[in-house]
Amino acid sequence: MNKRLLVPLVSAVITSAGICTTSAFGRTLDEQFACKSNPHAFIANLINDQSIDPTPIHVEADSVNAFRPTHTTDLTAYGLRVRAVFGYQPGDPFFKPGSAKTSSGPVYGAVVFGSTDAVEALVRKAGGHAEIQQVIPLILSAIVCEA
Repeated sequence: MNKRLLVPLVSAVITSAGICTTSAFGRTLDEQFACKSNPHAFIANLINDQSIDPTPIHVEADSVNAFRPTHTTDLTAYGLRVRAVFGYQPGDPFFKPGSAKTSSGPVYGAVVFGSTDAVEALVRKAGGHAEIQQVIPLILSAIVCEA
C-alpha cells in the first residue's frame, strides 16, 4: 500500500464524521486481519450486513475507497474502535476509480484509534498478519492487508 495514501485518507476520515457513540450492535473485524480475504469480499460483507455506508466517503487518486461505519454499528478490530475501512481490488468495478494510476495490487484494511505500537501488539498477540501503519502519531493507525 502506498504510504502516501494515509495522509489524504486520514483527512477524509477525520472530516467526514465525528466520533460515534457506542451502539448495542457491535461487530469485530479481527478475523479479517489474518489477511486471507480479498478487498471485494471484505467491503461487500460489511455493506451487506449494514456495518458500513455503501457510498465511499473518499476515493484516493490510486482508487483506494474509504468507507465510514454506520451509526448503528460499533465496528472494532482487536478491541479498538474502527474509524473507517478501506479497500481496492484491480479490475473490480465494485470500487470507484480514482483520478490517477491505480494501486499496484489488492489492499484492504481499517483505520483504528490507537498508537502503532499498541495496535501492532494487539494484532500480533491475536495471530494477525496485517501490516500496521501510522496515520496520526499516538491517535490513529491503519491495519492493512495487501496481496
